[in-house]
Amino acid sequence: MRAIAILVTVVGLLVSGSSVPLRAEPGPIGGPCAEIRAACLGAGFVPNGARSGIGIAVDCVQPIMVGTPQREQATKPLPPLDPQVVAACKARNPNFGLDRGQSLFALRIH
Repeated sequence: MRAIAILVTVVGLLVSGSSVPLRAEPGPIGGPCAEIRAACLGAGFVPNGARSGIGIAVDCVQPIMVGTPQREQATKPLPPLDPQVVAACKARNPNFGLDRGQSLFALRIH
């Protein structure tokens, strides 16, 4: 009798645990910050491209996150993004794309 009770409990836990991902809220993989990064990549910005004016961090993500114009060396325009995506990214990770975790107010644009 006890073995049946244990078996029923284990099966119940397995069934209820496997249904959790089915109830999860759908959304973009990686969240709003990943959406910003993907938009920058899609617009032609690349990692380590700062010298060419196409750096993903300095020429795309930082101006988007801080809300400032691009630096003069930037050679591509910023991709269009929904302001709600930017706000959601800031709420989730305020230092996303900023050098070494600087705050939004410490960043200097030249």
